[in-house]
Amino acid sequence: MRTSLNIDDNLLADVMQSTGEKNRSEAIRVALSSYLQQQRKNKILALRGKVDIDDNWQKLRELEIEE
Repeated sequence: MRTSLNIDDNLLADVMQSTGEKNRSEAIRVALSSYLQQQRKNKILALRGKVDIDDNWQKLRELEIEE
């Protein structure tokens, strides 16, 4: 999708340097993907201590093998 954006030249240069990308579009794509991945991790980490998970993977594996 083609989009026009007004991005500070210094910020864009920093993003390109940080990502190691030579192409502006690719640098922005990499930066956005990285940002979204970090946000997803933060949401999962925010659940730490709030979700009770049974550690029964071995039992489930045995049931899976029996079938």
